[in-house]
Amino acid sequence: MYTRIILPLLFRFDAETIHHTVTSILKFALAIPGLSALCRRLYVLEDKRLERTVFGLTFPNPVGMAAGFDKNAELVSELSDLGFGFVEIGTVTPRPQPGNPRPRLFRLKADRGLINRMGFNNKGAGPAAERLRQFSANRGGRRVIVGGNIGKNKDTPNEQALNDYLLGFRALFDAVDYFVVNVSSPNTPGLRDLQEREPLTNLLTALQTENRQRPAPKPILLKIAPDLTDGQLDDIIAIVAETGIAGVIATNTTISRDNLVTDAAQVGQIGAGGVSGQPLRERSTAVIRYLHERSGGTFPIIGVGGIASAEDAREKLDAGASLVQVYTSFIYEGPALAKRINRGLL
Repeated sequence: MYTRIILPLLFRFDAETIHHTVTSILKFALAIPGLSALCRRLYVLEDKRLERTVFGLTFPNPVGMAAGFDKNAELVSELSDLGFGFVEIGTVTPRPQPGNPRPRLFRLKADRGLINRMGFNNKGAGPAAERLRQFSANRGGRRVIVGGNIGKNKDTPNEQALNDYLLGFRALFDAVDYFVVNVSSPNTPGLRDLQEREPLTNLLTALQTENRQRPAPKPILLKIAPDLTDGQLDDIIAIVAETGIAGVIATNTTISRDNLVTDAAQVGQIGAGGVSGQPLRERSTAVIRYLHERSGGTFPIIGVGGIASAEDAREKLDAGASLVQVYTSFIYEGPALAKRINRGLL
């Protein structure tokens, strides 16, 4: 029903506008007494065999919602009700920012993908942390694993980026279970330069120093681009070992336009942005496999990119991922996606 009736209706509207409309309806509906419990009965698959303990945290199942869908920590409860084992909020920046001019989110229907150049549009780390604290106080003992994906503001020069990441880390520390350092979005000018070995090592070392001063340090992960060379991936492996961070998320969106089915003229008209969804599946799996094999499996990997089925998730897990995340496929496949993947994994 979703793919045959609802999805064509949704695709009549601008991608970003319908995202906000649908999520607002979801929040309103699940606030009605009894509907949250009904939703959980429909979409949540509870089975001990699905549990995963990774970097010291126990996840009820291995399927999470990737960063980008819930930028402002407004949908954690609702996504949990749809069966996700964890939710990663953000990317958040220390100060609110509007992001890039609209339109900035485009569908590649023939590829079951998206191009986005959102530009870290968000309401700021402080408000996100406050919403998470309110959620934690009101969830009635229900456990939801939450990751905090942090980035720098667009107008912050790279030389001062560390301060932005520290501000985001401090704001979210008591509100999230793990952190993700995002230096791999293609939509903030110069951000990917921070993936180079020296600046990245300095950034992660400083965050780890701050982290280790806390009574209970939080796992810190690094989100990387799929466009890195093997030599750069070798650097990532060395940096993880040197800084002692908890793991890697592979991968963010790609700037490549290779192997797209969508007409090249249409893609060219869309312009800049990162490609996500099915076109990313093979490359993200290759990156996961490379990191896992070259590192000897010494750190956990969260696999993301083109996961639309249990078979896709299994491909990532077999390549070396400990957990997986979805985003674009949730739009194309609908609200039962997490349950279908988990059932297939069982």
